[in-house]
Amino acid sequence: MMNTNPAGIGLIKSFEGLKLRACRCPANVLTIGFGHTGPNVREGMAVTEAEAEDLLRRDIEVFGQGVEKALGASAPATTGNQFAALVSLAYNIGLGAFRTSSVLREHKEGHTYKASACFRLWCKAGGKELPGLLRRREAEAALYLGPDEKPEDRSA
Repeated sequence: MMNTNPAGIGLIKSFEGLKLRACRCPANVLTIGFGHTGPNVREGMAVTEAEAEDLLRRDIEVFGQGVEKALGASAPATTGNQFAALVSLAYNIGLGAFRTSSVLREHKEGHTYKASACFRLWCKAGGKELPGLLRRREAEAALYLGPDEKPEDRSA
């Protein structure tokens, strides 16, 4: 099983932001922590930073498994950065939308640059293009195209 690398986790955290009290995102979905959603999120709910980190860890595991399943056995080799960018996209748009996305389709066909360009198609929420989503998609595309960090790069 592939894991979402620190660059991908950092990207998700930076764009989701930390919300210790449940609030509605631009798409009017109730969220808490680092973009956690679901039936267990209720109005007025609060979490600690440690609980938010735990929710994110579990969510990333679920979304990572979903992305890996969507890639399937016939997908071309996927780098750590590509996988992290795909997980970030899926985390933000949902696994259902991700499974039908042109990003996934182009990636599976081995069209790296086309796949990276398709990230930018996902910058609307509630029918409106949002500058923050465009910045996120550009960051995801850059991560997707970026070389993976080598273990010796971390020792600096």
